[in-house]
Amino acid sequence: MKELGQEGLIADFHCDVLSKLLADPDLDPIDSANNHGPVTVDATLDRQRAGGYMLQAYAIYLTESKPKTMDAVLRSIDLFERKIAAHAGYRKIRGRRDLERALQEGKIAALLTLEGADALQGDGALLRTAFALGVRVLGLTWNYANWAADGVLEPRQGGLTVKGRKLVDEARELGLMLDVSHLTDTGFWELVERTERPLIASHSNSRRICPHPRNLTDDQLRALIAMDGRIGLTYVPYFMTDRGQAEARDLLPHIEHICSLGGENQLMLGSDFDGIEQYAKGLRHAGEAVHVRQEVERAYGATFAEKLLGGNAVRFLLKNLPD
Repeated sequence: MKELGQEGLIADFHCDVLSKLLADPDLDPIDSANNHGPVTVDATLDRQRAGGYMLQAYAIYLTESKPKTMDAVLRSIDLFERKIAAHAGYRKIRGRRDLERALQEGKIAALLTLEGADALQGDGALLRTAFALGVRVLGLTWNYANWAADGVLEPRQGGLTVKGRKLVDEARELGLMLDVSHLTDTGFWELVERTERPLIASHSNSRRICPHPRNLTDDQLRALIAMDGRIGLTYVPYFMTDRGQAEARDLLPHIEHICSLGGENQLMLGSDFDGIEQYAKGLRHAGEAVHVRQEVERAYGATFAEKLLGGNAVRFLLKNLPD
């Protein structure tokens, strides 16, 4: 078994570092010691190394306070390229061969995702451009409605629009993986019916264990498990527990329940670092992901921990990324 803090175990399928960089390009995503202001970066390279990371998915997330334009998406990709992917500690992942090389070289695999299709404006050319620039996972919307779908906090609780259904078809043709986190229950089931490829929930827990609408019902979990999709356990405190202060061990009931549904090989991690305003105790940044590893190894052993912490996610990507 590897010692805590060594590289090579953790794959994290969701962080919002790029959103912070878009707001303040002077922030340093490499060395946490260089960030001195009130806003810091949770998932810096030095912290990822301390936490034992082998893969980080970087979401392009455009906040509700500013226009969600393609210009902002392109600026986010530029920041990703210049400030993250260009560093020798990372390898940008566009296809499975890139991931294989990153693992062989001991570099952190850096995967680009898009959280919300707002900026694509229902235009297939913009979707294809995002894919050509390296986006490999797409979530249709955030918590509220856009032109493609309703989010979980939208009062009407609708599903996909006509343009949203076309977007799903175009994404399927490209080989773009789709993310159901933030979709309404209606949208989830419409997406399940419409796509033939396995889906992921990049950062959602079990609604049976913690009754938050951003978490997944048992039927949703079973559907993801049946298609060999992936379920990314998240560290958002109020997705972990509704009983006060959260800590790493509060992930264990979610793990136990999802495994009882048959999901041992579909579980992964999706921290939501840099998108979190409240933190679980002992989970304030990527370096403290060792506490998740400790809890999982203590409860279930090293073999299970290696699957949940990174193996399941890597296996999924090796199967579903383009050549």
